[in-house]
Amino acid sequence: MAFRRRNKSYPFFSQEFFIQNHADIVFCLVVFILVGLMFETTAKTAFLFILPQYNISTLSTDGEVSLYHYGWRDCVTILFYFLITIIVHAVVQEYILDKVNRRLHLSKSKNTKFNESGQLCVFHLVSSVWSLYLLLSEGYFPNLSSLWENYPHVHLRFQVKFFYLFQLAYWLHALPELYFQKVRKEEIPRQLKYIGLYLLHIAVAYLFNLTRVGLVLLFLQYVSELGFHISRLFYFTDESHHKLFDMWAVGFVFTRMVSLTLLFLAVGFGLARVENQGLDWEAGNFNTVLIRMTVLLMVCLTQAWLLWKFIRFQLRRWREFRQEQAARRRAAAKQLPRAVKRDSGVHENGVVKAENGASPRPRKIKAP
Repeated sequence: MAFRRRNKSYPFFSQEFFIQNHADIVFCLVVFILVGLMFETTAKTAFLFILPQYNISTLSTDGEVSLYHYGWRDCVTILFYFLITIIVHAVVQEYILDKVNRRLHLSKSKNTKFNESGQLCVFHLVSSVWSLYLLLSEGYFPNLSSLWENYPHVHLRFQVKFFYLFQLAYWLHALPELYFQKVRKEEIPRQLKYIGLYLLHIAVAYLFNLTRVGLVLLFLQYVSELGFHISRLFYFTDESHHKLFDMWAVGFVFTRMVSLTLLFLAVGFGLARVENQGLDWEAGNFNTVLIRMTVLLMVCLTQAWLLWKFIRFQLRRWREFRQEQAARRRAAAKQLPRAVKRDSGVHENGVVKAENGASPRPRKIKAP
């Protein structure tokens, strides 16, 4: 199964060969792991890659329920879905984005940004719908007090733990994609900051048992990012689409306000009033003043950095809009017809006289 068109063949084990065929190579590794399910001796190891680990069974009003906690074997599961996301990335690029790019005929710089927004638009759409479903099904959204009650939230349902494992796998896969997509050196620092912040916040929420608060903040962030990338995709198709950016700007500011409000409500006030205070590694309790202040500072600094980037983006758009308006006015002024120049002289009794007092010679009327 080939994911890329082979316009040119390269020697085996060369850099270009690996970049061109990386999705096929990863696909073979995934198939090799899945084949292990067919044999009894390797099925246990294969399940270690595919399914989340550390499950326990508990009794509830709904019957027997399986809950999960985290451990070092989650790294193996993340590795498997890390490979899956590389394959999905190649499929979206080959069968959706490349076909659209050939029709739009974008420049090289716009083509790179279009591919980036296209990939992130798919991911943010899936993640925002998935996180919203979890918020409603787990009952976190109507009952905000559940974000801090009964802390520590050590045991997770299958779908919540799988969501976090998938998020970590996706943002980890974005690191080698910088190499596979041949991202320019000038763009790499920006991309690394973007990826690093997501990995840091998701890992802190997962490891410090703040998964409920993290789920709400991720939903708000993904909805905001989805609006931005949809606006940029429409802008690349037709540069006259500016109103979507204005709608996204309003949603961005609203998202920042709601995120900070929920963060201080849950971490700053909610966890401070919970009975379980102190640090207990075995119980998964990290409810100390130092850790709460560190989490608050980390998220607040990130939100401030995002607001600073937002203000710079809006100022750049405003300057570009002013320059575009000035260019249009200059072009319109050049197209105006030149004013008709009046005859020089003095008007007297309806007759134009020259400056020396003599009347101008009458023009001869040509016969029809």
